[in-house]
Amino acid sequence: MRDILILLLILGFALAALRRPWIGVMGWTWISIMNPHRLTWRLEDLPVAALMAGCTLIGLTLTREKRQPFISPSVAVLLMFMIWMCITYPFSIFEDKSWEMFTRVMKIDFMILVALMLLRTRAHIQWLTWAIVFSIGFFGVKGGLFTIATGGNFRVWGPAESFIEGNNEIALAMIITIPLMRYLQLQLAPDKKWQRHAFTLAMLLTAAAAVGSHSRGALLAIAAMSGFLWLRSPNKLAGGIVMVVAAVGLVAFMPEQWSSRMHTIGEYQQDASAMGRINAWWMAWNLASDRFFGGGFQIYSLIVFQQYAPDPTDVHAAHSIYFQVLGEHGFVGLFLFLLLWFMVWRDGAWLRKHTQDLPEARWARDLGSMCQVALVGYLVGGAFLSLAYFDLPYNLLVLTALTRRWVAERAWLTEPADAPLIGNRSAKRVEAAT
Repeated sequence: MRDILILLLILGFALAALRRPWIGVMGWTWISIMNPHRLTWRLEDLPVAALMAGCTLIGLTLTREKRQPFISPSVAVLLMFMIWMCITYPFSIFEDKSWEMFTRVMKIDFMILVALMLLRTRAHIQWLTWAIVFSIGFFGVKGGLFTIATGGNFRVWGPAESFIEGNNEIALAMIITIPLMRYLQLQLAPDKKWQRHAFTLAMLLTAAAAVGSHSRGALLAIAAMSGFLWLRSPNKLAGGIVMVVAAVGLVAFMPEQWSSRMHTIGEYQQDASAMGRINAWWMAWNLASDRFFGGGFQIYSLIVFQQYAPDPTDVHAAHSIYFQVLGEHGFVGLFLFLLLWFMVWRDGAWLRKHTQDLPEARWARDLGSMCQVALVGYLVGGAFLSLAYFDLPYNLLVLTALTRRWVAERAWLTEPADAPLIGNRSAKRVEAAT
C-alpha cells in the first residue's frame, strides 16, 4: 500500500509538471531531499528523480512563466563554482570513479537553476519551504519519537543510499530544517494556537532526533544554531527558557554511552575517529598545495593517502565540507564555495535590512533571518561532515534569492504615491504578489 501511494504521488507530480513545471520543482525537491522511494520495497531502484526532472524540463520548454535565474550575486557564484568543477574534473586523479559524483552534483546544481527560473511568487516560496520542511521533518518527528521510545540507546539514521544516509548527515539536515520550521510557525496567526503548538512539538522532536543520532558534530551544530535562533527570537526570555529546559531535558534523558561519546569532543587527541579526520584534513591540504586543480571526486583511497597524508594507512573521508572541497577542487574551489555561502548570508541580511519597516513584507524578513540561522547550523556542523553537495543547503540560496527579488520588485511601496513608474514594472509586481 505504501509503495502504491508513493508511486501515485510521484506520477502525479510528474504529470502536473508538464503543465505547471513549478510543481515539478516541488516534486524534485521532495524526491532529492527525502528520497521517499528509498522507504519502499519495490521502487528504490526506479529512476524517479530522472522522471521528475525530465517532466519538469519539458514543462520548462513549454511554459511562458519563466525568468532568467541570475537574480542575485549568490546565483552567479554558484554558476562560477559549477564551471570550476567542470574545469577540475579532467584533472581528477581517478577520472572514471569521479564521473558518477560529478554528474550527480551537476544535476543537483542545474535543478537549482531551474528552480530559480520557475519559482516567482510568494506562494511558490512558501510551497518550497513546506516541501523542505516536510521532507526532513518526517525523519525528524519520526526519529524524535524513536529516540524517546528507545531511551536514546540507538542511533537515528537516514534513508539508504542517499546523501543523508549516515547518522551524522541526517542530524545536520534536521538542524538546518529546524529554523525553517520556526519560519513557518511565525507565519501562523496568533489565534492558531494548536498549529503553533504542533510546530513547537515538531521542532523539539527534530532536535531530539538530531541528538539521538549520537553525532558529536551535530551537537556542536545544534548548539550554534540554537544560540543564533535565540538571538533572532522576538521573545528572548520565553524562547530562552524553552531552549534551556529542552536542552537540559534531552541531555539528562540520553544514556551514559551518549554522554561518554560527547565528552570525547574535548579529548580528540585520544579519539581514533577524530584523529583520522585530522589526518584526512592534512591529506586534503597537502593535495591541494601540490595540485592546483585538486584531486577530483572520490580521492579517499590508500594510494592518495600514501602520497599526501601524515599517516598513509589511516584512510578516511574528508568529514568536512571545507576540506572536502579543498581536496577535490583546490584552493580556488574552496574560495568559490566560501564566497557562495557568504553571498547567501548577505542576501539574508539584505532581506532583514530592507523589510524592517514594511509590515506587508514581514514574512520576507522572517525567512531571511531563519535562512541565516539555518546557514549557521550548516557551516558549523559541516566542518565535521562531508556534505558539500547536498541539495538542502543550496535550497537556502533559492529561498533567499527568490525572496530578495520579490522584495526588490516592490521597491515602489517605500516610494511616494506619485513617484513615476518605469515601463510595466508595476504590473509585474502586482502579478508576483499572487
